[in-house]
Amino acid sequence: MRRSNLLLIGTYEQMTLHLLSPLDGRYADTIAPLTNFFSEFAFLRDRVRVELNFLAALSKTGMIRPLTDAESAQLESILANFSNADAELILDYERKTRHDVKAIEYFIQSKFQDTSLQDLLPWIHFGLTSEDTNSLGQAIALKESRDEVILPNLQSLISNLSDFALRYKSIPMLARTHGQYAVPTTVGKEFAVYIARLRKTRDDIASHRFEAKLTGAVGNFNALQAAAPQVNWLSFSEDFVFSFDLEPNLLTTQILPYDNWVRYFDLIRLTNSILVDFAQDIWRYISDGYLKQAVVAGEVGSSTMPQKVNPIDFENAEGNLGIANSLFTHYAQKLTVSRLQRDLSDSTVRRTFGTAFGHSLLAWTNFQRGMKRIAPDEEKLNAELNAHWEVVSEGAQTILRAAGKPDAYESLKEQTRGRVLTEADYKAWVASIDVGEEVRVQLASLSPHSYIGLAVELVDRIIASK
Repeated sequence: MRRSNLLLIGTYEQMTLHLLSPLDGRYADTIAPLTNFFSEFAFLRDRVRVELNFLAALSKTGMIRPLTDAESAQLESILANFSNADAELILDYERKTRHDVKAIEYFIQSKFQDTSLQDLLPWIHFGLTSEDTNSLGQAIALKESRDEVILPNLQSLISNLSDFALRYKSIPMLARTHGQYAVPTTVGKEFAVYIARLRKTRDDIASHRFEAKLTGAVGNFNALQAAAPQVNWLSFSEDFVFSFDLEPNLLTTQILPYDNWVRYFDLIRLTNSILVDFAQDIWRYISDGYLKQAVVAGEVGSSTMPQKVNPIDFENAEGNLGIANSLFTHYAQKLTVSRLQRDLSDSTVRRTFGTAFGHSLLAWTNFQRGMKRIAPDEEKLNAELNAHWEVVSEGAQTILRAAGKPDAYESLKEQTRGRVLTEADYKAWVASIDVGEEVRVQLASLSPHSYIGLAVELVDRIIASK
């Protein structure tokens, strides 16, 4: 029996139960800041902005009459007061035209009717192709969302990690290489490694300059040059794109080559990959008991096992990072390829940018939530250090090398490889080895708790560098 269509009426909370995407339903509050840049409403609004600014720029070329102050204010008012009703009107036009940018042109025409701007109707979208409007609108969204949402949230994550690393910079723990006990490190230093990596991607993200284009139907300014050859359209295009704090690309087909945008997406993808690495490490540290999680009253870790406290925030982050990166990977594969001067297969892909950023923001938010609930289990860490004195053998054999012992490595390998040494075992070995007293004192000073090298100094340095 076929299900009937559900009539979505009631509260907003009731309506979200019927939304297809979890970003728009379950996680809507978390990713809400992105809707001002990547929603359908935002895309319509930003393209109206481009078209109105283009008309104002044309008025300064001498091709059309100058705008009065009142008329300039009217253009600003259309954008400032752009409403849901305006967006719906554009969509009504699109249902008839099946062309989204033509619908925007008709919308602006409707706003000019019966006003002093009515004589400028022929100049709306004059000499442009849809991709001039679209590329500018989406480049604006990418830049402004980067500045207002992406960078502040990434910096918040880095700041939280920095606080954690600084707080626990001196807490020693056993490191593992190849999954095996290696030499001691500190909790703070291992977190600082990821801080350093994330800061590099943050800086590259912050310095990225987004490209856009205004070059006409196949990139040659054909219509504009034919209608007004007296205008320097190359300079006009550059100045117009620069006015949005974007980089003009003058050598295009009908569409902007998306290489520049893909480089930005690759920076977000790299950031997310770093966080996947980090989330998996934290998950393992929790699993091994190195990190303990706060117990929150009222929360449940399992429907059947009441003792459990699960690392769900880091698991959620890892899953969402994977979804985001699958989209960013597809952008790199799809957007760098287009048949001849234009095909439309990129258009629907570009409408998913908000989805990729939404899953990224959701992951970053959950990562920060998880960070607030973890702390080193110092009792567990100390017990493990005390149980594995063999991990100082690296330092011991290096001291012996410095003292001129040619068989230092082989001697320690015989004593330690595949074995677990207690404190008593190690000290007995130190007492028995044939070395001078100064070297013996050096060897005796080693312990799993103190053999942490410059870990503390490294944390201080990365935190101080900002």
